[in-house]
Amino acid sequence: MNLNEMGRRAKESAYQLQKLSFSDKSEVLMNAARALIHDCPAILKANEKDIAAAEKNGMHPGLVDRLRLDEGRIKSMADGLMEIAALPDPVGEELSSFDRPSGLKIKKVRVPIGVIGIIYESRPNVTADAFGLCFKAGNAVILKGGKDAINSNKEITSSLRGVLADCINNPNALQLIESPDRAVTNEFMKLNRYVDVLIPRGGGGLIKAVVENSTIPVIETGTGNCHIYIDESAEISKAVPIIVNAKTQRIGVCNSCESLVVHKNIFAQLMKELIPALAPFNVELRGDEVAMNLLAHLAVQTFHNADENIKKMLTDVIRATEEDYAEEFLDFILSVKTVKDVGEAISHINMYNTKHSDAIIATDEAVTSRFKNEVDAACVYVNTSTRFTDGFEFGFGAEIGISTQKLHARGPMGLKELTSYKYTIESDYLCRP
Repeated sequence: MNLNEMGRRAKESAYQLQKLSFSDKSEVLMNAARALIHDCPAILKANEKDIAAAEKNGMHPGLVDRLRLDEGRIKSMADGLMEIAALPDPVGEELSSFDRPSGLKIKKVRVPIGVIGIIYESRPNVTADAFGLCFKAGNAVILKGGKDAINSNKEITSSLRGVLADCINNPNALQLIESPDRAVTNEFMKLNRYVDVLIPRGGGGLIKAVVENSTIPVIETGTGNCHIYIDESAEISKAVPIIVNAKTQRIGVCNSCESLVVHKNIFAQLMKELIPALAPFNVELRGDEVAMNLLAHLAVQTFHNADENIKKMLTDVIRATEEDYAEEFLDFILSVKTVKDVGEAISHINMYNTKHSDAIIATDEAVTSRFKNEVDAACVYVNTSTRFTDGFEFGFGAEIGISTQKLHARGPMGLKELTSYKYTIESDYLCRP
């Protein structure tokens, strides 16, 4: 099927979807969740092909982790659909109403966007999440996944389209572009006749290409160079678990910590507890001159009798570059910057972050208040891991992506971010004088 035909069918589907009731959509989503569980063996078999090809081609371990499915992750996909099914329907919500002296009665009402296009890389769970959110918000969706996950995406899409065919007699509410050809992707970005908005999910290169080449309006989802600032007022024993969680729990996700910013007065005390906690994960540190000198001193004074993992971690510390501070590593690598106060920390973060998620660990309320107000990011955390930037954690059921731009949507994009609005105006047969 050519792209114009896919676009035409999606547009037709969108007009059907906007008529569905809350119960209609909920039934489809619950059946879709059950279908994913039923089709789990076939999905895992397809995913094994993708994983084998990725490892053969030398894909980075962090990206392989994004690509990998197991029974638990498929159950999470299904749980996400069930949660979306139970969420309030945003379509038809009255946002405001007011009367004018002329006699006009005006209402602002939430409506579906229409047709949403999503281009994404090695994360097959996006296929189910994107379908669920777009469908519940009354939108048809055209997906263009990366070639690395093509077998997984095809199997998941087949399962979901089967449910659409059975429940609403229209599988074209969800369509997958299967061609890996870049020319097809470029053509898709020009399909503004049918597609109302395009959302890229993936690395910086993909997002840049979509923003620069699309004739469709784009909601930009960003890479995650996330920071944690440790203030001199921080409680070290509580800060260390947050850093370890944010850095090591899953290295291949956009809400993991990539950069540690530390008040110089607390640096040595922090590292005495943090180094042993990070060493089992073989985390590589890339620090500024002050950090390197202090770590060298700790290696001699504190960790001279430490185990080999700790010694290796301290031996392998390298000098951070400008590129390191701006990098989304998706690896067991952590850049380290020392600062003299919260103002310097904020300046550093705003210079190098990707406007995704940044955190502060502190007990000084004046410091945390300034950090919250001045850090330019979609999500700003206080004494909390950045790993919580997630639609499921925010109660959205899932997310279509983490928007790092400031127009229309910002942060985890749930149902309401996948709608627009229109005005309905009534009167007693008014004509403009």
